[in-house]
Amino acid sequence: MVSQPKPTSQPIVLTSHPTRFGPKPNSLNWGSASPTKRGPIIGTVTTPAHRNVIGTHSGSYAVYRALAVASGKLDANHRADLTNTSPAAHIGPYPAWSDPDKIVSLDPFGAIVGEVYTEFYEKGYDIRPTIAITKAHINMPELQDAVAKGRLQEDGQIMKKGGDLVVTKAAIEPVWYLPGLASRLGVDESILRRTLFEQTGGMFPELVTRPDLKIFLPPIGGMTVYIVGDPDAIADPEKSLTVRVHDECNGSDVFGSDICTCRPYLVHGIEECITTAQNRGAGVIVYFRKEGRALGEVTKFLVYNARKRQAGGDRADAYFARTECVAGVQDMRFQELMPDVLHWLGITRIDRFISMSDMKHDAITESGIEIVQRVPIPDALIPADARVEIEAKKAAGYYSQTDILTEEELAAIKGRGLE
Repeated sequence: MVSQPKPTSQPIVLTSHPTRFGPKPNSLNWGSASPTKRGPIIGTVTTPAHRNVIGTHSGSYAVYRALAVASGKLDANHRADLTNTSPAAHIGPYPAWSDPDKIVSLDPFGAIVGEVYTEFYEKGYDIRPTIAITKAHINMPELQDAVAKGRLQEDGQIMKKGGDLVVTKAAIEPVWYLPGLASRLGVDESILRRTLFEQTGGMFPELVTRPDLKIFLPPIGGMTVYIVGDPDAIADPEKSLTVRVHDECNGSDVFGSDICTCRPYLVHGIEECITTAQNRGAGVIVYFRKEGRALGEVTKFLVYNARKRQAGGDRADAYFARTECVAGVQDMRFQELMPDVLHWLGITRIDRFISMSDMKHDAITESGIEIVQRVPIPDALIPADARVEIEAKKAAGYYSQTDILTEEELAAIKGRGLE
């Protein structure tokens, strides 16, 4: 017999108006350069009076926490012991951290809450990090192949013997500042709030009943940043920087599906980052959880079926049309929010941007970050079945040739554009 979970000491109570909430939650001054003046993000469910956000931590994983509590496997009042969990590398602060227009979708202080909010912890506040930074080794067969063919070198520091790549990596949960998010998307905040409320089936009533709460912790996946080389080199204007912004594709990235160029392009980006780091620069891979252009994997597989079963088979001219028939739109990634993580890293210039996407390029440059060079996926890395994707994107104007190196130029620049 499964034991029943212990109730929280102060159960959550829905509130229609701020004045009925009881104690006024701690204020948040988004964009303040001082973390203490800005205030902590408090999404606890153990002490509702302390909450100053809509939603709770861990994105979609919060549902698994609920299952663990409901099944009696987790004490609902458990608080994380954050001993020895501090960041393994130092990031920032950078000027963009205090610019409310530069960062609206993550908490720039999210990795250092244990350091800057000690006073709150001492008073019993349950504050959780929304960013964790650690160090690790990664190893991919394609990188070993690049070493064997002489494209990469095992220098013993960035790439160790056997192809182990040394990285600093940061996991980041989404933290949405609703006024800034609305401004970024060009919509009224009240419309954004009501639409979020309606399209989540009324899951978060505070979106429409609590206009005083400006922060939303959405139930979605976040992102992971992989840094190759010295993290301090990322924001150093004297050092070269290579960046690949990659949106999740489980079928290709993990299982090697050949209907798209996702894993080949990801690996190419990692290889370029290694080369830059070994030339005293740095490389950054940003991996977003936006499966199937943020349409989801079920929708993506439905589109695959529709593309393959249509008259004439899978065709470039029907590539995006079939997506729209199923999903209603071609893409829901909203790259307007993507540059926030680059600003968190202190990036002001990208020397080599490993992407063909105009949407990504434009979102980054319009946010104030300079892109010196755009690098396409080498033709030899495109799987045969992915030619439809490349031709469809070319026909649809998904990318332009502006600032994109030709295969000949790529082959001629032995130092990957760093000399």
